[in-house]
Amino acid sequence: MSTLSYDATGAARKALEQHLPALVEDRIATRIFARDHTLWGPDAEAESAVRLGWVEAATVARPLVAGILELRDALKADGVTRIVLCGMGGSSLAPEVIAGTAGVELTVLDSTDPEQVGAALADRLAETAIVVSSKSGSTLETDSQRRVFEHAFNEAGIDAKSRIIIVTDPGSPLDKASREAGYRAIFNADPNVGGRYSALTAFGLVPSGLAGVDIESFLDEAEEAAEILNEDAPENIGLALATALGGTNPLRDKIVIAEDGSGIVGFADWAEQLIAESTGKLGTGVLPVVAGPSAPEVTSGAEDVVVVRLVSPDADVELGENEVAIAGGLATQMMVWEFATAVAGRLLGINPFDQPDVEAAKVAARGLLDAQPEPTPAAFVDGAIEVRGGDWLGGSATAADAVSALLGQLGSDGYLSVQAYFDRLAYARLEGIRDELAAVSGRPVTFGWGPRFLHSTGQFHKGGPAIGVFLQVTAASGQDLAIPDRPFTFGELISAQAAGDAQVLSEHGRPVLRLHLTDRAAGVAQLQEIVSALAGQATSATES
Repeated sequence: MSTLSYDATGAARKALEQHLPALVEDRIATRIFARDHTLWGPDAEAESAVRLGWVEAATVARPLVAGILELRDALKADGVTRIVLCGMGGSSLAPEVIAGTAGVELTVLDSTDPEQVGAALADRLAETAIVVSSKSGSTLETDSQRRVFEHAFNEAGIDAKSRIIIVTDPGSPLDKASREAGYRAIFNADPNVGGRYSALTAFGLVPSGLAGVDIESFLDEAEEAAEILNEDAPENIGLALATALGGTNPLRDKIVIAEDGSGIVGFADWAEQLIAESTGKLGTGVLPVVAGPSAPEVTSGAEDVVVVRLVSPDADVELGENEVAIAGGLATQMMVWEFATAVAGRLLGINPFDQPDVEAAKVAARGLLDAQPEPTPAAFVDGAIEVRGGDWLGGSATAADAVSALLGQLGSDGYLSVQAYFDRLAYARLEGIRDELAAVSGRPVTFGWGPRFLHSTGQFHKGGPAIGVFLQVTAASGQDLAIPDRPFTFGELISAQAAGDAQVLSEHGRPVLRLHLTDRAAGVAQLQEIVSALAGQATSATES
């Protein structure tokens, strides 16, 4: 068991002192592990009754290990050295963190961008097997990725069935279709675990194990963490973290998660989905903000922010005001954050296991795919950027004017969400605008790659407090890619997903600025220059 530690200051410390005694007295910890589905109120009971399997996920998943390791050896004997994971949201974020932290190669394909999909197809196909992960199999992105890989295998003279591994719920449409198709292996996960709580189920273990992670030790650590969390005691760090997430008074609803030497690669991205999708509903919730240890949000002193630092167990951390430091191994942290998020749901008065607003963007995207309407004309074009927005654009004549106009819609308690719908690997440098926009706006900024964030923070954007403004960045592609046996391409799919989400956000009264890059490289460079210039102006204004 890795060393687990927790410390808090300011509002987070006061929340612990206010709520911890009652959480212990009400036996919240042991009741969760006893699967007491009444903890979140009558309206949540039906969902909670079938979503608490995560409390013993490590034990339930243990019998899968032998089959995963046996398959890993068999694939190696067949010359397979590369695993590609086709999955979205809860099916992809946990394996990405697990493999990244272990230092093993796992290609995570959680995009419908034709260039990113094309790059995954072009890389060592002869040495590749794919893991297709979906609870139901109805996930459009994952189905499209499977189709294009299966076609590519067959075209290359490779037996596609021998290179496709499925992870899904038992009896799902994907489970049945895959058995009929004769794919290499089908692993069933516990159906009583929701996607974002599934890190310790087959969804986290199969791709990670096949890629080379020591999943036996990973499960050992998780089981030990569960024993610690299953205690009604003031020392329960899961209860303490829950009070920081959902118990501050008044509620500090921006949780800035800063990687600060924990050694866990990408943990905040996984926690972002867990928290946002679990809490962002009924007009409430807490927004996780993934940031570095010296990001503007960390030092802003804003009254609606709590900073959570992910630190090394042996680190000597000096916390600022309203900060938390938490340390522990990856499996331990995953158990702690799942537990804490569930308890935070109780403190917030919401059901942490449903996601009522996620489907809206999917429906809108499918409607646009079916209708294939003409694109909305741009308000104007500036260099390599087409600009679209609402009446709040006013007299904007440049892309810089438009960004400034969007920031002008931000309230004192608001946040900016940047959403980039194209290749997150080739253009990862665009994420650098996040810190600059946070400095310019003086407010928390999230950065998400589409469409993957739709399965993550998308719930909070629509179901949480109506205080966000949205900067959507799409990009033309020099190549498109057909989806076998589908009447649309990957380029058409990702365009519909972006347009569908913008449509739903607008219907919810959220300001959306849509910047379409007619040339990817030139557009990214231009957008970076725009944001840097705005940041420079803000710095000059502050200094003067």
